[in-house]
Amino acid sequence: MNAITSSPRGRQGATLALLAFAMLIVSLDQYIVVVALPEIGRDLGYSAQTLQSVISAYAVASAGFLLLGGRAADLLGRRRMFVAGLALYTGSSLAGGLAATPEVQLAARAVQGLGGALVFPATLSLVNTMFAEGRERNHALAVWGGAGAAGLVVGVLLGGALTQALGWEAVFFVNVPLAGLAAVSAFTVIAPDGARETGRRFDLPGALSATLAVTLLVFALVQGPGLGWDSPAILGSAAAGLLLLGALVLIERRSRDPLVPPRLLANRHLRTAIAIAFLFMATFGSVLFFLSLYFQDVRGYNALETGVAFLLPTAFVVAGSALGGRMATRFGLRTTLVAALGVGALGALALGLAMSPDGSYAALIPGLAGISMADGVVFTTMFIAAATGVSDREQGVAASMASTGGGIGAAVGLGLLVLVANAGTDGLGGEALRTATADGLAAAVLVVAAGIAVTALVALSIGSGPRPARDAPCSPRLARDGDDERRQRDGHASRRRERRDLRPAHCSVADSA
Repeated sequence: MNAITSSPRGRQGATLALLAFAMLIVSLDQYIVVVALPEIGRDLGYSAQTLQSVISAYAVASAGFLLLGGRAADLLGRRRMFVAGLALYTGSSLAGGLAATPEVQLAARAVQGLGGALVFPATLSLVNTMFAEGRERNHALAVWGGAGAAGLVVGVLLGGALTQALGWEAVFFVNVPLAGLAAVSAFTVIAPDGARETGRRFDLPGALSATLAVTLLVFALVQGPGLGWDSPAILGSAAAGLLLLGALVLIERRSRDPLVPPRLLANRHLRTAIAIAFLFMATFGSVLFFLSLYFQDVRGYNALETGVAFLLPTAFVVAGSALGGRMATRFGLRTTLVAALGVGALGALALGLAMSPDGSYAALIPGLAGISMADGVVFTTMFIAAATGVSDREQGVAASMASTGGGIGAAVGLGLLVLVANAGTDGLGGEALRTATADGLAAAVLVVAAGIAVTALVALSIGSGPRPARDAPCSPRLARDGDDERRQRDGHASRRRERRDLRPAHCSVADSA
């Protein structure tokens, strides 16, 4: 049994709180610079075409190194990778705030992304190995997911307040004490890593191939709209990335201990979770960027006012995350995901229709409430799905697979949606530009609504299975797709056995039709 899971409840709770705090840091850092972008561009001399690279530098590095980070967490130790990632965060945040040129700042953002690629799978795999599959893990992932989902919105809120009060440098410096405190606390809160498992290899050729392939492909997707899809840099990056993906397939087939074990790819819950993570970040994850532009460029909000405008969606995201774990436990993954995505699609539709040049903030509230509540529920539930049926020794890789899907989705979604938002704005100025900008941003959010609806259709394929138990869960090995539903009555799970299933009724995955 893992050393952490055998520790007292108090320590387990403290560990979960630390992991949620670290997840908050990782998530908020993706968007904390969004509100500060205009000031960063003016002070450091970014052009309108290169300013988005402040965000994409983080996204490219994070997505590229996630599989490597997950493998490292499983083999080298989750606490070790957790601390190493936070150490990278601390140093790169200091460098980003002190940067005097775009090149130095972009390098710092890339290192921040590398830190996130180590911290994210370490936190998620620690949660999944601390808490047994079922009701207990669902609750823990609701706490962890709430911090992560809220962090995306809190980043914009905090970024606005810090930029207005202290300048853009503060959005980098704030991470120094936060990440430093989390790293130091890990040594006293998280149990030490055990001895390295014998007989397992790092699969360095596979890890390097995957890292370079994903990095090059995400770079091409992120920079394509700015550099031109037919530019040599984009075509070369895309071609090299595809060649490396082919090499990865050959390497993995011959590896005795592959980076991505075939049994993980055979897990329907994980496969569907990867697809949902891709679409989630392409849709939900892009809305924050466009809302920030709408508030500042169309409505004329300053950085602080923009941050305050995100208070309401933040509250709904946190509430949705807390609700997501309970819904997954009671209704199962498929029902929870499809219902939440339906609400999210309607919320995005209402939001897009309300984003007009002269619309009020009050008109945005119904859409903001719907999409933000759904954001929290889906974020938590898709990672519950990703961990379902996965053994403890592979939780890091499984977490990184889902996260990599999300990272690629964020790059694809933002790249395509920016094209939609900017269509029809060339050569305009003054009031005409403001009106065209509002129309373009609204069109992008309406495309997001359609994308969320497609995500709901994908969620239908997650399969059906027994409802999770209220009692102590069994080994994840016993979970399998397509089992018969279990009924519960008067708070006690029925103990019946049916057809090919010989395990007790309370041994189940967190899924139902």
